[in-house]
Amino acid sequence: MRFSGFKVFKEAVTGHKGWKPLWRNPEPKKSYDIIIVGGGGHGLATAYHLAATYGLKNIAVLEKSWLGSGNIGRNTTIIRSNYMLPGNQPFYEFSMKLWESQEQDLNFNSMVSQRSIINLCHTDAQRDAYRRRGNAMHLSGAGGTLLSQDDLREMVPFLNFDNARFPIKGGLMQKRAGTARHDGVAWGYARAADMRGVDLIQNCEVTGFRIEDGKMLGVETSRGYIGAKKVGVAVAGSSSRVMAMAGMRLPIESHVLQAFVSEGLKPTIPGVITFGAGHFYVSQSDKGGLVFGGDIDGYNSYAQRGNLPVVEDVVEGGMALMPMIGRARLLRSWGGIMDMSMDGSPIIDKTHIDGLYLNAGWCYGGFKATPASGYCFAHLLATDTPHETATAYRLDRFARGYVIDEKGVGAQPNLH
Repeated sequence: MRFSGFKVFKEAVTGHKGWKPLWRNPEPKKSYDIIIVGGGGHGLATAYHLAATYGLKNIAVLEKSWLGSGNIGRNTTIIRSNYMLPGNQPFYEFSMKLWESQEQDLNFNSMVSQRSIINLCHTDAQRDAYRRRGNAMHLSGAGGTLLSQDDLREMVPFLNFDNARFPIKGGLMQKRAGTARHDGVAWGYARAADMRGVDLIQNCEVTGFRIEDGKMLGVETSRGYIGAKKVGVAVAGSSSRVMAMAGMRLPIESHVLQAFVSEGLKPTIPGVITFGAGHFYVSQSDKGGLVFGGDIDGYNSYAQRGNLPVVEDVVEGGMALMPMIGRARLLRSWGGIMDMSMDGSPIIDKTHIDGLYLNAGWCYGGFKATPASGYCFAHLLATDTPHETATAYRLDRFARGYVIDEKGVGAQPNLH
C-alpha cells in the first residue's frame, strides 16, 4: 500500500476501512544472512538500505521491546549538519541530503521541516570560532550564515540580548537545518524495510552470541537461537552491555540525556535556537509546545529517566536566554540513554570477530545522523568496506591517536 493524497481522500469518504498495518509481525526464521540487533532509527535505516540500496535479501531486525522504544522516540527531533571537523562534517551533510529526500524515498510523512537552526555566540572568541565552523560548512556544501546582533534582533526579538553575564553578540545560522517527527522516522523506515522483505522481530532480546574460532555463527535470543552470517549491532546506550556478550569492552560510557516539553503556546520560535553560553537548545513543535534539552546527567545509568539537578540546569539556561518562558508550564520530561564515546564522535566499523559489526557512540548526535548512519552501516555490512563519509569512524582510532574531538574537551565522555 502506497500513501498519497488521493488515498487519504478515498479513506476519508469510505470510513477509513482500507488502511492496513504498516508492517508484518513475523515469527523469526532459523537463520538469516544478516541480523541487525536494535529496532531503533539506526537499525531500521540500516535494514532499509540493505534491502533498498544494496538489494540484499533474508534480513532481520531484532528488537527486545517494541520498534522505536529507545532513543529514536526520546529526543528533541533536531536535524542539522553544522559540524566543523573533516571526520564529521561530510558525514552529517550526507545525512542532511538524505533527510531532504527521505519522505519521497520512504513514501511516508516524517514531517521534515527545514526551519533553520541558530547557534548564538556571546563572546568575541566564540564569534571567531563560529566563523571558522561556518567556513568548514561551506567547504562541504552545508552552507552557513554569520548573523550580527542586528540581524538577530530582527529575527528573534524575544531573546535577552543585554544579559549582563551572557550578552548575545551574534550567531551562526544553517537555513537547511530544522526538525523531523522522531517516531514518524522510525515508522517510515520500518514500513519501507518491511515492504522489501525485511523481518521485523519485536519482543526478541539478544541474550548472547554464538562465536566459534573467531567467527560469528548467530545469536541467542529470548525466542531461541537464530543463525546469521553477519550481525550488526546498533543498540545506542546498550552498546557496552550487548558487546560485552561478545567479550568486547568499548570506549563508551552510558549516560541519560533528558528532554522536556512545555504546554502549548502561540507560534513564537521560528526554528531551532541554541544558547552558546550553556547547553540549552529549543524549538517549537507543531502542537505549540517548546521542546528543549541540555546536558546529560553526570552519572552513568541505563534508566530512561533523569534527575532533578539537570532539570534545574536546563531551565536556568532557558531563563537566561529568554526570560519570557518563566511563566510557561512544563508538561513532561523523558530520558534517552546516550552511548558517549571518548571523543564525542561515533563508531561504524567491523570488529575483530569475523561477521560482527558495530554502530555506536553517537553521543548527542544520534537522531540527526539516522539516515546516513543507516546508509553507511548498510554499506559496511554489504561490502565490508567503510563508506567514504564514514572512514574516520574506526573503532581503533582511540588506540591509534586519530580521535575526532569536535568539542575539544578531551577524553571525557561526560563532557561530550
